[in-house]
Amino acid sequence: MGKTTGFLEFQRLQEAAEDNRSRVRHYKEFVLHLTDTEAAQQGARCMDCGIPFCQTGCPVNNIIPDWNDLVFQGDWQNALATLHSTNNFPEFTGRICPAPCEAACTLNINNDAVGIKSIEHAIIDKGWEMGWVVPQPAATRTGKTVAVVGSGPAGLACAQQLARVGHSVTVFEKNDRVGGLLRYGIPDFKMEKSHIDRRVEQMQAEGVIFRTGVFIGADDGTPGVANWSTQRLSPEQLAAEFDAVVLSGGAELPRDLPVPGRELAGVHFAMEFLPLQNKVVAGDKVVDQIMATGKHVIVIGGGDTGSDCVGTSNRHGAASVTQFELMPQPPETENKSLTWPYWPVKMRTSSSHEEGCERDWSVTTKHFKDDGKGHVKALVGARVEWTRDEATGQMRMTEVPGSAFELPADLVLFAMGFVSPIATVLGAFGVERDARGNARADTEGERSYATNVPKVFAAGDMRRGQSLVVWAIREGRQCAHSVDTFLMGRSDLPL
Repeated sequence: MGKTTGFLEFQRLQEAAEDNRSRVRHYKEFVLHLTDTEAAQQGARCMDCGIPFCQTGCPVNNIIPDWNDLVFQGDWQNALATLHSTNNFPEFTGRICPAPCEAACTLNINNDAVGIKSIEHAIIDKGWEMGWVVPQPAATRTGKTVAVVGSGPAGLACAQQLARVGHSVTVFEKNDRVGGLLRYGIPDFKMEKSHIDRRVEQMQAEGVIFRTGVFIGADDGTPGVANWSTQRLSPEQLAAEFDAVVLSGGAELPRDLPVPGRELAGVHFAMEFLPLQNKVVAGDKVVDQIMATGKHVIVIGGGDTGSDCVGTSNRHGAASVTQFELMPQPPETENKSLTWPYWPVKMRTSSSHEEGCERDWSVTTKHFKDDGKGHVKALVGARVEWTRDEATGQMRMTEVPGSAFELPADLVLFAMGFVSPIATVLGAFGVERDARGNARADTEGERSYATNVPKVFAAGDMRRGQSLVVWAIREGRQCAHSVDTFLMGRSDLPL
C-alpha cells in the first residue's frame, strides 16, 4: 500500500494550525487540512503490513489502507467513495475522533503512526469542495415508516442508512437544531456547525424529515425537561404512527460531585456552560449566559469535555484556568510492547491545553467556600494516593495527610463524564435498562439492537453509555441493518 519505501522516506506531518494567541480570539476552526501533495506523501507512509490492525482499531472498520493508497495515487474520488462506504460522516470523525486507528497502526510499534486522521480530513474536505458529496435517494420506496429519536451521530447515521434503502424516516430532536451533542456539546472551534447543516440538507434531499423542538417521553421531574421543547409526543403516539422506532439519544446524565458548597452560585455542570456559547456563535440571544470572563475558573475532570471547558474559558478571557483530575498523572509515553495495538493510557495534551491551562492530577475536592453572598469564592482540595488492594486487585484512593489546599474559584465546571441516558425517555417507553442505566439491547444475533419493547430499537450512547462519535456512527449503521431486516425480512445494508 502507498509507496513501498514511503515509511522510510517520509516523516509524519502534523496538520497546520493557527497560532495560540490569535485563535483564542474567535470560535472558528483553526486546524487546516493537508494539501494534496502533503496528503499523498502521508498516504505513501502506509505500509504493506499484511494485517491492517488500523481497520480493527477503528470502530467503523474504515478501509484505511485502500484510501491511503488511493490518495497516494491521486485518485481522490475513489478514496472518498471508499471512505464513505464505512462512515457516513467522515467530516465529523476527521475533526474530533481521537483516532484509535493510529494507535493500532503497525508503524506505531516503533515509529510515528501514519497520519490516518489527517488524510481522512483531507479526503472529505476535498469531496465537499469538488461537489462529490451528493444526495443518494432511494430508487424505490418501501412504504415502511421509521421514527428516530435523537439527532446525534447515531441517529443521523441510522436515519441516512434507512432512507437510502427506501424507508420513510422522521428524526425527532428535543432541541431547536439538529445535531445532538455534536451541535451543543462540541465547541465550534473544534467543529463548526456548518458541517452538520450541509449533511442535514443532503439527508433532506434523500427524504429524511427532521422535526426539532419535539420531546418524546414524559415529564417525570427531571431537571430541565419542561424547558427542552415546544412540543411533546408520547411513545404511544410514535408506536401508532411508525412501523419501527429507534432510540438514539445521548448519555446526558452528568456525574455530580455532592460535596459541601455544591449548591453555591458559580458551580455548574459543563453542559450548562458549553451549549450556551454554541448558541451565541449560532446567532442566538442568550440571557444570563455563564461567562468565564475575568474569573478564576476551575475545571474538574480531565477528559475531552473538560478540555472543551478550558478552550471556551480561554476564549471568554478567564483570569486563570485550572483543570483537576482525580486519577494519577499518566505517563508521557506508553509502553508500546505492552499496549499496541490497543488504545494506550498516556499523557494527552489538547489544543485547548496548549492555549493556556494549569493541570494537576491526584486531586480530590473537599468543599467549596462561600463568599458570604451565596457565590463560590474558593475550592478546598487535597492530594490523594492510589494503591492497589492485594486481595481484590482494585485501586483504592487515600487522602494524603496534611495535603489540603485552597484555590480561588469564581467559576467551577464539572466535567467528570456522564453516567447514563436520562431515565425520562427510556422509562416512558418501558425499555429495560442495564446495571449502568443504559437501554438493554444486545448487538449480536437476530434481534441486535432490539429492546424488550416490540419494534423499539436502541443505539449509540443511549445503549452503550458515554462513548466516541465514531462508536455512535457504527452503532447507528448497524442498528439500521437490524431495523431494515425487521421491516423487510432481510437487508442489504452493511453491518
